[in-house]
Amino acid sequence: MSTDDWKVLVKSEGILRDMAGKQVVRLIDAFAGCGGMSLGFVRLSKARFEPVWANDVNEYAAETYNTNFGNHCTIGDIVDILADPEMIIPKADVVIGGPPCQGFSLLNKGRADDPRKHLWKPFLEIVKRSNASVFVMENVPQILGSPEFKAILEESQEMGFKVASSKLCAADYGVPQTRYRAFILGCRFDDPEKYFPPKKTHYDTNNGYSLGRSNPGYIDDPLPWADVRAAIGDLPPPESTEIRSEPSPLDLHFGRTPTPVSRARYRAIPEEGMNRFDLQKRVPELTPKCWIKKVSGGTDLFGRLWWNKPAFTIRTEFFKPEKGRYLHPEQHRPITHREAARFQSFPDDFVFKGTKIEIAKQIGNAVPPLLAARIADIVYEMFIRRGS
Repeated sequence: MSTDDWKVLVKSEGILRDMAGKQVVRLIDAFAGCGGMSLGFVRLSKARFEPVWANDVNEYAAETYNTNFGNHCTIGDIVDILADPEMIIPKADVVIGGPPCQGFSLLNKGRADDPRKHLWKPFLEIVKRSNASVFVMENVPQILGSPEFKAILEESQEMGFKVASSKLCAADYGVPQTRYRAFILGCRFDDPEKYFPPKKTHYDTNNGYSLGRSNPGYIDDPLPWADVRAAIGDLPPPESTEIRSEPSPLDLHFGRTPTPVSRARYRAIPEEGMNRFDLQKRVPELTPKCWIKKVSGGTDLFGRLWWNKPAFTIRTEFFKPEKGRYLHPEQHRPITHREAARFQSFPDDFVFKGTKIEIAKQIGNAVPPLLAARIADIVYEMFIRRGS
């Protein structure tokens, strides 16, 4: 969808429409990151969303957003931005975003007073100032059982919203990755539980799904989960260890310079699905002592992916095999930035800006665009039914 598409808009019966008569929904992306969620709403959904404003504290992520969606992203701490009396949040129909989630993460169990738990407050402040009638908040699944979730519900209801929430698996919506995220959908003019969660478009062939039977949680003709081979099987072995000057997808398809010990570890576990326990069985002398002492848990650490399964959750340090199941199914190396971006469902023509480390953060922190697109579809359906 080009920038020119947004130049001519008309109002009909109080509803913003494009020249083809399609309703246009104005969109704000708070805590936007590189724009994974916006990508789903603006380009990959069946709907027509117009980005009007965004915010992120990271300048590289904001540059990526602005490169792909137009110069809408304001850089800075959202609390400071909202405290500026001269700051005007534009009017919008929908506010989306994922307030930083580390405070809720299982990796931060001991940080009960983490102030990042409360960044949902400025998110709802943006909803209020923009006069949006729908919001979509994304976070880690642990938020759904937290005291903060109860507070979000209470404040949303005071603002006039009805709210629905659910934990969704990205693989159920075409993303080649079993990433689980929580979504909270609020609407002023309709009950979101009539639409949310969106019907699943893909199914796990190993989970008892039977074609030809009634499955109300799925679309009529769902597809099998997308797997690693479908996502990255066409890519050649990576070259170089830096961002390449070649066209996409090879620009971000670069490797690392592992130590001789790391190379030996990779070669010691050559089969799909192997992990640190296989490493310990085969070459205990190459296994870190901390892993030998940890006899349970962490089954994905130093793990190889399977060709015929989705990838596992892509985090910000996917290039470090000791952090998760990030080894290529057969090549003796970690996955590349391009492979991680594809596992997140970013199309190859999406432009990332920044250093290798910064781009990795953007990829790992993003909402998978294909998952966001399916949520966008139901949000748009609510607006269509409201205007009909």
